[in-house]
Amino acid sequence: MVMRLEHEVNIEDPRHHSLERVETLRRLLAGGARVECDPKRPDFYEVESGSDIYYIHISPVTGNILLLAAWPKDGVPGDEVRTTQAA
Repeated sequence: MVMRLEHEVNIEDPRHHSLERVETLRRLLAGGARVECDPKRPDFYEVESGSDIYYIHISPVTGNILLLAAWPKDGVPGDEVRTTQAA
């Protein structure tokens, strides 16, 4: 599915991703991004860029976007990488 947000998006970033990642996500959503719905969680999505995956939640009440995770498209989420490296 393709998602395009036509209004200014408020992206909350509780995990303090780089400003570049947040701005890339903002551009993706403004320009039309390929998204996959999380089948286990309503209002949660994976957004695909050319090289990265973003995991977001869109509040059904406020419309705010919560950036929860980002990882390389061909890799695994950051937390899993750290766990694997620590083992």
